[in-house]
Amino acid sequence: SGPSDLAQAILSQTGQGTAPGRERRPARARSAPRRTSPTMSYGGSRDFDRRDDGPRGNYDSKDLGANLRQIDWHRESLVKFEKNFYQEHPAVAAMTHDEAERIRRAKNITIVEGRHIPKPVRTFEEASFPEYVLQEIQRAGFREPSPIQVQGWPIALSGRDMVGIAETGSGKTLSFLLPAIVHINAQPYLSKGDGPIVLVMAPTRELAVQTQEECNRFGGSSKIKNTCCYGGVPRRPQQQDLKEGVEIVIATPGRLIDFLDCGDTNLKRVTYLTLDEADRMLDMGFEPQVRKICSQCRPDRQTLMWSATWPKEVQRLARDICKEDPVHINVGALELRTAHTIRQYVEVIQEHDKRGRLKRLLEKVMDGSKILIFCASKRSSDDITREMRLDGWPALCIHGDKKQEERDWVLKEFKEGKSPILVATDVASRGLDVKDIKYVINYDFPTQIEDYVHRVGRTGRAGATGSSYTFFTADRSRHARELVNVLREAKQPVPEELEKLAGSGGGGGRW
Repeated sequence: SGPSDLAQAILSQTGQGTAPGRERRPARARSAPRRTSPTMSYGGSRDFDRRDDGPRGNYDSKDLGANLRQIDWHRESLVKFEKNFYQEHPAVAAMTHDEAERIRRAKNITIVEGRHIPKPVRTFEEASFPEYVLQEIQRAGFREPSPIQVQGWPIALSGRDMVGIAETGSGKTLSFLLPAIVHINAQPYLSKGDGPIVLVMAPTRELAVQTQEECNRFGGSSKIKNTCCYGGVPRRPQQQDLKEGVEIVIATPGRLIDFLDCGDTNLKRVTYLTLDEADRMLDMGFEPQVRKICSQCRPDRQTLMWSATWPKEVQRLARDICKEDPVHINVGALELRTAHTIRQYVEVIQEHDKRGRLKRLLEKVMDGSKILIFCASKRSSDDITREMRLDGWPALCIHGDKKQEERDWVLKEFKEGKSPILVATDVASRGLDVKDIKYVINYDFPTQIEDYVHRVGRTGRAGATGSSYTFFTADRSRHARELVNVLREAKQPVPEELEKLAGSGGGGGRW
């Protein structure tokens, strides 16, 4: 059969390419919820929700959560639960305080706040995971825990609230997901009408879906059911999963609060709450929804909060929701930083010279490796992609206006290397879990320095090296000083033209 209508639309510039696949994800071990399909169609005005969870959303924040009442937890009959499952390995128990501190220093781990901190672990076996979890880790082929896992696993398994600050690509997903699996298997089974035991909130559809993929990968042998809730696709399959009962819900705030508002689920069984990329959720204007959702979870829950940066609004949220003897850890420098495995090149350039410079740069670096190009707007992303395809470059585009089916297909083509150039807006700058991106090109500099760090963090992941190229124009001069600071911290070259912009008053700084 020939390419589908979708593929024809996506590839209309050249008429070449592969149609979107229709493969099903492998079935999970027991009566797993069916995969949400963006192509399903049902009747009813609320069935297909075209609202998105994009920046500042298309949800009306005044209406969302209007039907949710404040819960009087003293009057609720709550299921008893356990949350401390950590058994210190003999090798860890024998570790002296000085040895533990040496491990933390070597891994660049800082204990910012907290008392009675569990010692770090050096191996997967020392984390004292049950055998079924260790088998999944072995099957995945991991050699050793990442720095965030070295300290994060003992804290999470101990039932403590935790705030973790770590750069993108640091292994934080498994640092909260594997303890979540242990947590679920120690709780009473769900009863009819129960909501989830574990809730993971994520800022974007992409990050939510990628978290679900890891959940399927590591939770399958435990027969744990999950669902992923996000906007832009039909509500009905997600709603059905929630009503049937799942142990794990991974969700964007807008879609989740929509389901809560309609009474499709409740969060009274949530005893393990994770906020992933909390800074990004707040950047996108989701703080009211996040706070409302947290208020619907029982107050004695365990809360894990992850962020790449530590601005005041994130600190405020952490103080309000992490109350059970919290621990705050940091992996890496305490200030805004990029990984030292990334070579960063910045060019001060005129706006009208950028198209030609992009073409010359691609001719220089294109070797079949994956390249991620960031643009400021949806329109410029489409225009640049169209020009590149007409010039013969294997490029595709993703941004918030693309339909979910198209977004999924584009990401699949990029991940598999069939279209190794991806042009994107910042919707893809967080949570894009593609580990072998070799080059990031900032065609347009972002509107805030945090997004520069997140974009650049798409390459050089998991210890690999990568390169970023940034076109910096005079209209972004207010960010010059911040960019110089990031480059210097990472020991990267600072162009003389950028120094001049920073010295002439460009950029007021934020620290």
